[in-house]
Amino acid sequence: MIHSLIIRRNVRYAIMENMYNEKIKENDRQLTLRNRNRLLDNKNLLFWYEKLFAFQFAGIDDVREKKILEIGSGTSPMKYFYDNVITSDILDLDYLDIVFDCHDIDQCERIEYGSLDVIVLTNVLHHLKDPLKFLLKTSLMLKEGGSVVLTEPYFSTISKLIYERIHHEFSSFDISEPVLKDVDGPLSSANLALPFIIFFGRNGWDEPLKSVYKYDAASTRFFSSLSYMMTGGISRKIPIPFLIYRCLFQIDLICSQIFPKLFSSFFVIRLEKK
Repeated sequence: MIHSLIIRRNVRYAIMENMYNEKIKENDRQLTLRNRNRLLDNKNLLFWYEKLFAFQFAGIDDVREKKILEIGSGTSPMKYFYDNVITSDILDLDYLDIVFDCHDIDQCERIEYGSLDVIVLTNVLHHLKDPLKFLLKTSLMLKEGGSVVLTEPYFSTISKLIYERIHHEFSSFDISEPVLKDVDGPLSSANLALPFIIFFGRNGWDEPLKSVYKYDAASTRFFSSLSYMMTGGISRKIPIPFLIYRCLFQIDLICSQIFPKLFSSFFVIRLEKK
């Protein structure tokens, strides 16, 4: 009798938890659609992304002929500029090519082992529950010599103030392992500092990656300082005339690359499969 009650209670809790998770996912889906419309309506922000994508693919020959998978394509306009990109996300959005949980990329039937030239993530890694485990799995899906290209927040003197005091996403360096402890939803679960700690920290957390990927300091480049914020980002639109914004962007980019520890807000790193 007691055993039966416990089973029924556990089943009820499981159903309620599933309904709660589905509600979160639907809220995230609606928010993603609104954010994507805002992005596509912001000429300066589209320009910023266009330059970022070109920066990500710099050095990859015939990039428009490559088989490229984008993880976390929710608001991303990458396919707007590169029509050969395979878009994907965990959220069910009608403009995506594949809908799946990237944590299980090695089980996705739509992607064959060793079939991809490039896997690209733009501000996605810090949302993943176990980023190292994910990156180890992605190596299985890449061709020999294929690459994972990551763009993530870089904590410089200026950007650290923004990320920790203004930006809405959670950020903490006080963690004991490179995982997210609490995962609520695709958008709400995050630690902005996690990729920075993995690749710039002195704790050796990235050692497992070195068994399957080649990368070093030369694999890391720095991208922009305040030019993303000057667009207003996803949440708002700052009416800076486009020609003026383009000039400001170039100055901003140069400053971020010459003095990254002072100005840079993002880093781009390429992991090449051995």
